[in-house]
Amino acid sequence: MPFRDRLSEPAGLGWFLLKWLMLAIPLGLAVGSACALFLWSLDAATAARLRQPQLVYLLPLAGMAIATMYLAWGKSVEAGNNLVVDEIHEPGGGIPLRMAPLILIATVVTHLFGGSAGREGTAVQMGGSLASGFARLLPGLSRADLRILLMAGVSAGFGGVFGTPVAGTIFAMEVLIIGRMSYAAIFPCLIAGITADQTCLAWGIGHTHYHIASQLAAGSPLHLAPLTVLLMFQIVIAAIVFGLTSLAFAKLVHGLQQISQRAVPWAILRPAVGGSLVIVLMLLLGTRDYLGLGVSSPDPHAVTIVSCFHAGGAHPWSWFWKAIFTAITLSSGFKGGEVTPLFFIGAALGNTLAVLCGAPVDLFAALGFLAVFAGATNTPLACTMMGVELFGGEYTVHFATACFTAYLFSGHTGIYRSQRLGTPKVEHPEQPPPPPLPSS
Repeated sequence: MPFRDRLSEPAGLGWFLLKWLMLAIPLGLAVGSACALFLWSLDAATAARLRQPQLVYLLPLAGMAIATMYLAWGKSVEAGNNLVVDEIHEPGGGIPLRMAPLILIATVVTHLFGGSAGREGTAVQMGGSLASGFARLLPGLSRADLRILLMAGVSAGFGGVFGTPVAGTIFAMEVLIIGRMSYAAIFPCLIAGITADQTCLAWGIGHTHYHIASQLAAGSPLHLAPLTVLLMFQIVIAAIVFGLTSLAFAKLVHGLQQISQRAVPWAILRPAVGGSLVIVLMLLLGTRDYLGLGVSSPDPHAVTIVSCFHAGGAHPWSWFWKAIFTAITLSSGFKGGEVTPLFFIGAALGNTLAVLCGAPVDLFAALGFLAVFAGATNTPLACTMMGVELFGGEYTVHFATACFTAYLFSGHTGIYRSQRLGTPKVEHPEQPPPPPLPSS
């Protein structure tokens, strides 16, 4: 009897559920604990940098230390997120377990000395590394099971670090192939994501709360925000800008990476040059707002993701400068991720666009927060669900409109080079349908 027919029987389905509960829950516990340690370390590093602002002048030396560490122990994991995605596409040699501690240490060092980077890349790499380690303890896993376990690791890392387990579930399935998802992994990814999120919370690690204060539709039975023709038109126009910004950011990071590798062939010197450029830009602009994560700041006048949700909380070009600082940091060899900087870029750009067109600032900051991320990663469904988990469901239609439109206008370029094209975003009538994915 074919496997799909056996799975439809109660015994087959029961074994499937039991097997993945036994695999996904321990994985989620491990990844959630790793995320808790990472977030705690990141908060401590950020607090230390704010207390000792002179640490930023050691950023070039910190970059050289990171490069030396990876040359000594991390050559096989240098590809980072792309290694995880490649291993899911075609399981082979596995992901070395040392990827998890290496990326955690390198990311914390990057933030301690002021590099502009995120945390999603670290969480995804820790999740993939720990999942691969679990797989080595279970040598009887099939290639299909191994792919699913790695996807569950990605979901756990994403859900644990952002506190969005459902978005993490969708992200793990959606990020691999543009336009196509493997739903065979949905249950394991969900269990791993929820477990990681709850484990992180159990360790006492919280997440930043965002709020859209714009008025909702009074008396609406669904309690949904009002839809008006003008507002939806403004959202579509803004989403086109968000999508084009995603495209520009991805090309900027990839382009600067190629330039830095050609201009500075010595890997240890490359982050020293990049760190020096960050310092020079900081001094020229006269602000430290674009260093580190940029989520919040004790300085009430600083531009942060949180401040972008308020009128006057961002300057017209804040989004641009955050993109420049982040592109220089990541392309020169520092570690972290792109997603939290993308949140900053999107929220600041949304703030600016809202002021230009007279739209609600907090709503447009949230839309930019989600849509720039959706365009840069080609994951509009995950980003829509992230909006629901972070901001509530009242603006679901607005979130979906912004994310889907930005996705359409961001082209087929993204921040992950290993992402594959399954279905073009715009299909032509004479174009043949995409071939089926290879079976595992």
